[in-house]
Amino acid sequence: MRLTFNMQFAQSLNGILNTQKKMSIAEQQLTKQTRILSPADDPAASAKVLALDQNLSQIEQFQTNSVLLKNGLALQETILTNMRVNFDRISQLAIASGNGTFTIAERQAVALELENIQTEFFDLMNTRDSDGGYIFAGFQDKSPAYELNATTGRYEFRGDDGSRRLQISPSISLSGRDSGKQIFDDVFGRFKPDNPVVISGTPDSVALRVNNQQIFDQFYREKYDSQNPANNLYSLQIDAGSNYQVLNNGAPLTPPVNGVFVSGEPIRFSGLELRVDGAAAAPGQIDFTLPTPEKRNILDTLNDFITALRDPSVTGVNFNEAIADVLVQTDNSARNVDNTLASIGGRVNVLDSVFSSNEDLIINNKGYKADISEVDFAAALTEIKRQEIALQAASTVFSKIGTTTLFDYLR
Repeated sequence: MRLTFNMQFAQSLNGILNTQKKMSIAEQQLTKQTRILSPADDPAASAKVLALDQNLSQIEQFQTNSVLLKNGLALQETILTNMRVNFDRISQLAIASGNGTFTIAERQAVALELENIQTEFFDLMNTRDSDGGYIFAGFQDKSPAYELNATTGRYEFRGDDGSRRLQISPSISLSGRDSGKQIFDDVFGRFKPDNPVVISGTPDSVALRVNNQQIFDQFYREKYDSQNPANNLYSLQIDAGSNYQVLNNGAPLTPPVNGVFVSGEPIRFSGLELRVDGAAAAPGQIDFTLPTPEKRNILDTLNDFITALRDPSVTGVNFNEAIADVLVQTDNSARNVDNTLASIGGRVNVLDSVFSSNEDLIINNKGYKADISEVDFAAALTEIKRQEIALQAASTVFSKIGTTTLFDYLR
């Protein structure tokens, strides 16, 4: 085979170019810290690296969501904890106001403090987060959760019961907010019977009150019938012989409540006390019903109690009823807040646990990715040095070949 000058030149040049390419690849691997510069370098490893990158990106988003959720829950916990302290103060003031020695001025002072607490509650229940959203308004967080209806004088919830959830793992999503409807509005007021109605007989007076709230609450929950209102009707029947019995929708109670009627002597059953004055009450009938349970927010409850405190004509039994109303409502509202705080604590525990697990996954995935894709620095440096020496040798040979002519052989 005849070797021409052009063939020798091309072969030497290709040797130099190939060596330069190999050295360039080694330098890129060292610079990018990966041995896989393109999928063609290692198709299987390249596909695995792509899957690991996607998984890492997803986990990092989960971690970002966890931080957002934890910050939101921390804000809500701070607000509810501050409110919880004020619930205790409301109870203290309500109990103190029941002191028979309290003057009108002292009642006015209590009303003023409760009004300040009410204002603080209203502000806290309309708290906004760093993005300007009202945290207790559900999905309607662009407008306040609570507003005062100037016509009715009642505080109304204007949001909804929606709850935004964020994913913190492939199978776990948590809510970073709780709707004010669930925390503040879904709270039952004090269970109590409607005012008694004289059906027959002419008693001088009739008074019905709850004398044991705990027992009556249990009775109410067991006996209230939301499907058939007739079953909520109770009657005290007194015959001509001054014997009485209490009926439910015309049927005797079980166990029966009966006895001899004595004017002014209280008839007690199921946490209730019914007092009928006047001998003309016999024979006769007095009815009362169990009303539909009412849910109220603490703002309206405080409003009613403040009004009672400032009204000098509200005294005695009526004032005691107002105190009982605010105490039960405050206790129920505080219990709702406590339950929400417990729920927040549970969610924070889950967040911490999942966050820690995700961090471990990130470390493991990065380690696995490094094992299959990262370049060995010592090997890369050695390869660069080897290709550099090869390039120098090829360049030297090329220069000698390039200067060789036919005349060199003729000499």
